[in-house]
Amino acid sequence: MSWYNSTPVNCFIKLTGYTYTNLARLFMRLFVGVMLLQFGIRHLVNYSELCNSFPTVLNMSSECSLIIMIIIELVCSLLIMMGFLTRLSVIPPICAMIAAEYYILHDMVPNLPVYGLDSTDPGYLPIMFIGIYIYILIAGAGKISLDYFISLYIIGQKGKYEEEELEDV
Repeated sequence: MSWYNSTPVNCFIKLTGYTYTNLARLFMRLFVGVMLLQFGIRHLVNYSELCNSFPTVLNMSSECSLIIMIIIELVCSLLIMMGFLTRLSVIPPICAMIAAEYYILHDMVPNLPVYGLDSTDPGYLPIMFIGIYIYILIAGAGKISLDYFISLYIIGQKGKYEEEELEDV
C-alpha cells in the first residue's frame, strides 16, 4: 500500500480538491447583508436621536443624509441577501462605506477619535465592508440567487441552454 492511498492523504486531497463556490457566495451575501441590515435597523430605531447629529454628505442636511443611509442599508442589504440585481446593489453601499471611512479618518464626526494603525477601535469597519462588496461585485451572486434563476428563465425563453449562454457563474 503506497503512502498516497493512506486515509489522511486521501482526506486532505478530497478536502482541498472540492470547492463550494456558490455556497460560499451565498454565505458571503447573507453575512454582509445581515451585518449592514442591523446598522440600518439601528439607524431607523434611533432616527429621532440621530436626525440632527448624523454627518452631512454632499451638502445635504443631516436628516436627508440619514434617510439616504437608512434606505441604502435596508434596501440594498435585502437585495444582496436575495441575490437580486446583486452587482448593481453593492454599488450604493460601497459609496456609503467610502463616505463613512472618509468621515471617520478625517475626524469630521463629532466626538469620534481619529483611528491610527495602532488603534484597536473598529474604525476600519467600513474598509472591511468595502472589501466584501468589491468581492461580490467581481464574483457575482452565484447559482444560489434570484439573478441566476432569472437568467435561466430568460435563457429558456430564448430556446437556448444554460451551457450556451453562461460560461461560469
